[in-house]
Amino acid sequence: MRFILICLSLLWGITLAAQERNGTRVAFYNLENLFHPDDDSLKRDEEFTPDGTRYWSYYRYREKLNRMAKALLAIGDWEPPEIVGLAEVENRQVLEDLVASPVLRKFNYRVIHYESPDRRGIDVGAIYRADLFTVIQSRNIPVQMPDDPGFATRDLLYLKGLLRSGDTLHLIYCHWPSRYGGQQQSEPKRIQAALTVKKLTDSLFSKNPNQYIVVAGDFNDEWNNESLLKHLEARPFEGTPPSDGLYNLMATMNPNQGSHRYRGQWAYLDQVIVSGALLNGSHLHIEDSKAHLTEKGFLLETDEKYPGQKPFRTFIGMRYHGGFSDHLPVYVDLITLDN
Repeated sequence: MRFILICLSLLWGITLAAQERNGTRVAFYNLENLFHPDDDSLKRDEEFTPDGTRYWSYYRYREKLNRMAKALLAIGDWEPPEIVGLAEVENRQVLEDLVASPVLRKFNYRVIHYESPDRRGIDVGAIYRADLFTVIQSRNIPVQMPDDPGFATRDLLYLKGLLRSGDTLHLIYCHWPSRYGGQQQSEPKRIQAALTVKKLTDSLFSKNPNQYIVVAGDFNDEWNNESLLKHLEARPFEGTPPSDGLYNLMATMNPNQGSHRYRGQWAYLDQVIVSGALLNGSHLHIEDSKAHLTEKGFLLETDEKYPGQKPFRTFIGMRYHGGFSDHLPVYVDLITLDN
């Protein structure tokens, strides 16, 4: 009886969310190492196998998929988001398994994925609800260091598609190089990632300065770091901005919150950056001109070392912890102003 009541409550929540949300929710979520248990001889994924150092069994893999599906429902307030960029996915198979999970299979999700040269074997992918968003074009864009031909990191993922409103939306999903080795020492890699994104957005603006563009991802920098503020030129939003500029919506969010917590300090490593055309009162608009965090209680746990809460993650170091991810999802809602 209890199980039936829970199911009815969930279905009722989905129905209400579907009625209340008139726009398009665009999200990003770092899934924290969604690996398939099979060993891929072309990747360094041995630790994420049943006999590997993390003992990554098929049972744990299925549990991880179920948790990720539940988190995606939570991003949409129980009506799953229309478009989601996803980081730290091993291959296309894990995304196909995710959208085929019992929780998500009825929402008509489709997968976009390209293999990256990243040495850990993780990529950036996306899923979208094919009845609510039509993909016109997609491609991966490598991030390369001119003075280091052996450099390898996650490719950018570019999507162009049509919304239900008939508007064309450009999406760039990112997972920039980490701070491994230190923030300053690794910064040139993220600056190069920023310059790669900037080259793409400049190209789009040159064709049409009123382009609707969303850049989202795990940038491994905060909004006021050099890579984002100086090189990508993603500025804080204020007033009525020109259409052909980039604006970082995390710049005005609560500084006591964040998408990632390290040693008791929250930071917005996961961000949403948008073109001015989505903020200056044109036909398509970011609702309330704000980005949002998904902070459902089950995605968090008490931080035993530092006061407060932290993301409920899958692993703590090499120890299996059984949670969701070490990041929280971020999203924006796109609405048409004449509705």
